[in-house]
Amino acid sequence: MDRDKFMALLALLPEATADTVYMTLASALFACVLGFPLGAFLYSTSPAGLTPRILLYNALSRIVNLFRSLPFIILMILLIPFTRLIIKTSIGPTAVIIPLSIAAAPFVARIAEAALSEVDSGVLLAARAMGSTNMQIIRKVLIPEALPALVSGLALTIINLIGYSAMAGAIGGGGLGDLAIRYGYYRFRTDVTIAAVIIILILVEAVQLTGTAISRSLLSKR
Repeated sequence: MDRDKFMALLALLPEATADTVYMTLASALFACVLGFPLGAFLYSTSPAGLTPRILLYNALSRIVNLFRSLPFIILMILLIPFTRLIIKTSIGPTAVIIPLSIAAAPFVARIAEAALSEVDSGVLLAARAMGSTNMQIIRKVLIPEALPALVSGLALTIINLIGYSAMAGAIGGGGLGDLAIRYGYYRFRTDVTIAAVIIILILVEAVQLTGTAISRSLLSKR
C-alpha cells in the first residue's frame, strides 16, 4: 500500500516540476526587464560611470540593497495585497511570479552593474572618440562586451529563483516546494521530499551547465 501511495504521489512530480520551471523562467524574464535597465542606470550614475551622479547613485544603491536584504518569505507576505490587486489571488504558481520578480530584480541590477563595470575603459574611450552617445555606448559597446558575465549572472539568478520558488511552497506557491511540504513534510513522507529535492538539484545543475556553456561560447567568439 505504501508503494502504491508513493507511486501516486510520484505521479505529481511532472506537474510540480512544470510549475517550478514556469515560475522560474517567467520571473527571471520579468526580473531582467526590471533589473537590467536599473543596473545600467546604476552603472551610468556611479562614480566611474558614463554620467556620474553621486547623490542619485547612492540613493538608488541603498534602495536596491534594502530590497536585496529582505528575506524572500517576508517579502512575499508583504506583497500579498499587491499580488491580489494584480491577479486577484495570492496563491498558486502565477501569483508567485510577482514576488519572485521583485525579489530577483535588485539581484539582476547588481549583476548588470558589476558586469558593465568590468568592461575595459579603453574600449569606452575609443567609442567616445568616435562620437558615440551614452546610449550607443551602452547598446553597442558595453552590453556586447559584458554579455558573457551577464549570461553567467543570469544563470545564477535563475538558480536563486529555483530556491525561492521552493520556499514559496510554504505559503501555497505551488511547484516542487509545495509538493515537498504538503505531501512530504506534513504527511511524514520523507521519500516524497527527497524526490522533490533531487528534481530541484537536477534543475540547478542543468541551469549551471547551460549558463557556463553559453558564457564560454560567447568568450570564445570574441
